[in-house]
Amino acid sequence: MFTNTKDTPIPFEIVNQVIDEMKLASVGKASIREIKRLVDNIEKASGISFIRMEMGVPGLKPAQVGVEAEVEALQRGVAAIYPEIDGLPHLKLEIARFVKLFLDTEVSPESCIPTVGSMQGSFAIFMTLSRLNKERDTTLFIDPGFPVHKMQHKVLGLKFESFDVYNYRGEKLREKLESYFKQGNIHSVLYSNPNNPSWICFTDDELKTIGELANKYNIIVLEDLAYFGMDFRKDYSKPGVPPFQPTVSKYTDNYILMISSSKAFSYAGQRIGMMVISDKLFSSKYEDLLLYYNSDIFGRAMVFGTIYCLSSGTAHSAQYALAAILKSCNEGEFNFVRDVREYGEKAHIMKELFTSNGFIIVYDKDIDQPIADGFYFTIAYPGLSGEALLEELIYYGISAIALSITGSEHAEGLRACVSLVPRTQFPEMEIRLRKFHQDHPIQ
Repeated sequence: MFTNTKDTPIPFEIVNQVIDEMKLASVGKASIREIKRLVDNIEKASGISFIRMEMGVPGLKPAQVGVEAEVEALQRGVAAIYPEIDGLPHLKLEIARFVKLFLDTEVSPESCIPTVGSMQGSFAIFMTLSRLNKERDTTLFIDPGFPVHKMQHKVLGLKFESFDVYNYRGEKLREKLESYFKQGNIHSVLYSNPNNPSWICFTDDELKTIGELANKYNIIVLEDLAYFGMDFRKDYSKPGVPPFQPTVSKYTDNYILMISSSKAFSYAGQRIGMMVISDKLFSSKYEDLLLYYNSDIFGRAMVFGTIYCLSSGTAHSAQYALAAILKSCNEGEFNFVRDVREYGEKAHIMKELFTSNGFIIVYDKDIDQPIADGFYFTIAYPGLSGEALLEELIYYGISAIALSITGSEHAEGLRACVSLVPRTQFPEMEIRLRKFHQDHPIQ
């Protein structure tokens, strides 16, 4: 395992014992939740805290305006009442306003649906899209991406294809996407922007390319906006004022947006997100839907078929919280971007700690521009594969996930999340990284 030493910040024997007890065949190939459980167990056994970068969990307090609205709703007794499946009318209105004010995209409240986090939103989308057309049975993932989206496909028994976008930025993206779309089996294409895990951000030209090809081949674009407004190189915080959060919805009507409240509003625990379907797609008819649903209208099949079966709607009190948060954002009272800038500031410091100790940034450019500092960054270490690097760092009390489980093909490395690393841990982080660098001299 180690090239030079067993004298590591976390006792060597304790780490080995916990790995054996969990019966992990490979730490480097473990899922996000498996890494979390492993680190939990090592911390408990050793009494030593980790530098925890494996989970994409908010590290800030939840939006207070949401908390207050939810508490007030609970005190009124909404917990005893089933919510409307497609969402509270005033929440749907605020979602539509938010999309107009922060993405400069028109959509009707009817097409805006709260979901049990974007996780349920994506699950419902995949299930429904797979039934639109018998001839189109495959999702295309623009990788690297959120590993659970592929897990959802596997659970549902659905087909997918993928490619790493690193070598296909700019004009190269058109040819690569068209090579898949022209096969005739793709019903949708999914990407996150900013990207989890690489934090690359598509340019407007690239989004225009995706939109134009979606129109040409009748492909539905699934835009995952989990990190809404968090490309801090521009200020997307002012409602109704440019610049707006970049989106494919400017270039096609074949879109579904997934907007999370977990990161932007630090409201992850209440599991509420937004599914925004273009008005055109919402009202479109697909004959094959009648094989599974009572309606051939896409929006009705989604709401009264898939979402109804999955959860009968979204938690009632959380809808009041989200409505209050969005209303505050829409009226310019709550600047959510200002609060989450802390992630970018921490990423800048943490990247310097890694690179000063022999590490390199894997995804380092947006075409010809330096990558933004944000919620995630990617690292590698010369001479070690991503999986081997993760296995080694565990002994140094540093956790992350391997890029290999995200669909990355560009290079070996890890995804690091900044949210759960407090600034007070930076000195200890530097000590551990220096020790790692000393124990693993670069040839």
